[in-house]
Amino acid sequence: MRVKFLMPALILVSFGSIAQEVELTPSSAEIEFNKEVLACAAYYQIASDAISNMNAPQMQAVGDRLKQSGLDAVTLAKKYQSESEVNEILAQQVAAQQASLPSNKNLGGLMGRYKTQCQSLLANPQKRLDYWVMATM
Repeated sequence: MRVKFLMPALILVSFGSIAQEVELTPSSAEIEFNKEVLACAAYYQIASDAISNMNAPQMQAVGDRLKQSGLDAVTLAKKYQSESEVNEILAQQVAAQQASLPSNKNLGGLMGRYKTQCQSLLANPQKRLDYWVMATM
């Protein structure tokens, strides 16, 4: 009787360890979704760094929230792509967004483009992923 129950348990344990080693290729919807998520992560990182560099204690809470939002976005992105892919795309996004800043490093343009969009995306990521699933069909 013990053997009957032991064998399925061993199969499940073996399958579980194999499944953890296999990395699935993200769908085109997940790739497009991650581009947006990582654009938000880049925006949050740049804005958080800018606020931290201001050395304004009254803005510390805002900087901390932005930093946490950036970390949340990276964590979300890692659900769909490998850590190395996420890090590479994030670095590209940060560089592109920093290059788009005016010479005085005013964040107004980035805020106008990303603030509302990113808040919405992180508040309901599944809705945006669903959009990309439909858009890439």
